[in-house]
Amino acid sequence: MRNKCEANHVLYRDGVYYYVRRVPYDLTSHYDVKRLCFSLKTKSASAAVRASKSINQRLEDYWLGLRLQNMDIPAIQVVKSGDTHENDTLLMSEACELYLRLKGVGKDKVFIRTANRNTQYVTKLLGDRPISSYSSNEAAQFRDWCIDKGMGIKTVKRVFSSIRAIVNLAIAEEGFDCSNAFAKTYFPNDDNAQSRQPISIQDIKKVQSLCRDNDDEMRWLIALISDTGMRLGEAAGLLKEDIKVNEPIPYVNLKPHPWRTLKTKGSQRLIPLTKEALWASKRLIEASNDSIFAFPRYCDKTGCKANSASGGLNKWLHQYVPDNCVIHSFRHSLRDRLRAVECPSDIVDAIGGWKTSGVGHGYGNGYPLGVLSKWVEKI
Repeated sequence: MRNKCEANHVLYRDGVYYYVRRVPYDLTSHYDVKRLCFSLKTKSASAAVRASKSINQRLEDYWLGLRLQNMDIPAIQVVKSGDTHENDTLLMSEACELYLRLKGVGKDKVFIRTANRNTQYVTKLLGDRPISSYSSNEAAQFRDWCIDKGMGIKTVKRVFSSIRAIVNLAIAEEGFDCSNAFAKTYFPNDDNAQSRQPISIQDIKKVQSLCRDNDDEMRWLIALISDTGMRLGEAAGLLKEDIKVNEPIPYVNLKPHPWRTLKTKGSQRLIPLTKEALWASKRLIEASNDSIFAFPRYCDKTGCKANSASGGLNKWLHQYVPDNCVIHSFRHSLRDRLRAVECPSDIVDAIGGWKTSGVGHGYGNGYPLGVLSKWVEKI
């Protein structure tokens, strides 16, 4: 097996197999190292050989592409000049850079990371090419690749939505005369998708009682969300000064901060504090720490760790609520609870920060805090 492994550029060391191969001399200018060496993440010799053969083939294909780039194109003189415009469009990576330069101003790290990650998905599979050179067939291949990676259909749709926005902006800004290959890709139904379920009022009250019993930062955050319907990131990124517990009508002044933006313009709002949300607000303000942040465990000036908070909070919550219920389910529940007291839909939208359709709803300052509080008190 030793000779067979060596022939396939496999090295056995410390119980693990590695891929080892020298970079061809004519391609060393493309690399920072002269030798490739990385773990194959297996202790099986046969699996290592199979993996090595696959890597060899991909490297040979890649190296052939690099070599072809340095060759003169045969018969280039007979190519119609009118056909060359397709290659004048931005590369996918350049389109992403343009998108972030124009759209990324004031956005958080997640927005930037998501755009870069989704762009890298495309370039990894289809190559970093001019945006006009991608075809609808390749977009379908990209869809299948995403699904094969284990992404749910909803996640794949979000990836495509991001790529479409990046390409559309590049086309519009640069005035390119080309179509967006990612614009009309078909997505199959996801029969296995499990939607988030609202939490029943009985389970909400049980969780709220447990929050009082535990009486700590994690439980204050859950209790605050349970009666306000705030998104987790919205609540976790609050300052103590955003929470007004000593006003005639206690409320949260939800607004964007450098460390935590809001999902939409309509997400900025005043949210009445009642019942358990008011209790949690008073407890976190009374907390004996010098932090200006309401939840210093999850937020500081460098950013809001909503994903980290979600993992810990959901782990605790899953013990007391049905399957498919998560922290965000409190937001679904708020809408149901307001429906149950026959709250007008536009007031429901104002409380939860949902967009209300219609031009007229964009005028004025919205509902007074007293009106919002009246309906929240009823639930």
